[in-house]
This record gives sequence, C-alpha cells and structure tokens, in this order.
Amino acid sequence: MTSDLFQWSDSYSIGLQEVDEQHRVLVGLLNELHSAIRLHHGTTKSREVLDRLAEYTRVHFTTEESLMRLLNYPGFGVHKKQHEDLIEQVVDLQHKLDGGQASITFELLHFLKLWLVKHISESDKRFGEFAISRGMEPVWNSHVEKTMKKRWRWKFW
Repeated sequence: MTSDLFQWSDSYSIGLQEVDEQHRVLVGLLNELHSAIRLHHGTTKSREVLDRLAEYTRVHFTTEESLMRLLNYPGFGVHKKQHEDLIEQVVDLQHKLDGGQASITFELLHFLKLWLVKHISESDKRFGEFAISRGMEPVWNSHVEKTMKKRWRWKFW
C-alpha cells in the first residue's frame, strides 16, 4: 500500500500533454510535502518543499494562462481568478509561517489536494476540451510517448 497523499491516474488528464505533465509534477511535489511531514523531516525541509511547490504552481499557472490567451479562451477571467486566489492563500500562509503564526499540517495538504483535484477535474478539463476543439494536439498516444522517452535517455559514459 502506498503512502502517497495523491495517486495520479489518467482520469485527471485534460488531454494536453504539457499541462498534464505539469499536473503530474504538482502531484509529485504535493506527495513529497506529505512525505516530509509524515516522516517528521522537520519544518525546514517541509518549508523548502512547500516553497518549491508554490514556485512550480506559479510556473504552471503561467503556462495555462498563456495557452488560454493564445486560444482566446472565454473562461480565461474566471480561471485566472481561481489561480490568483490560490496563490494569494499560499503567499499568506508563507508569511504566517515566517512569523511563526502557522505550521505546515496535514490539513493544509488535504486542502491543497482537494483544490488541485477540483481544479483539474472541473476548470482545467473544460479548458482542455476547448483547446482540443480549437486544434491543439491532444495527449500523445502511448507508442509515441514510449519512443520519445527512449530518445531522451541520457548516457554519461
């Protein structure tokens, strides 16, 4: 039995490879934060993972919002507001952590997980459907994906 907080499955895929890959990274960082707390790695380690998660979230949101602007996505304003609200909450939490007024808890992890699941399952899937309907390439099939993975293996010897 796995101890991950969030198990990625294809049901979370929105059909756009770049966005789906970034979602997997976010899930991985969330699981890393969960592990740091569960294994009592300390506040410094947990904060470092939270900061990486927050920074990658900003990168991911920028990617999504850029695609939305390029495609003139009609739900852009609402979607961007959801992103801004989460970033505001995380920044507020970081300030509270800096001031010793908060700690990184399992409740925080569950909030982040639920937010991500809901956001992907609803808002991001709507955008994915829209993007594909406007001609963006959907997720590569598994044969192409396996070929690409083989091609990008690095050898240092």
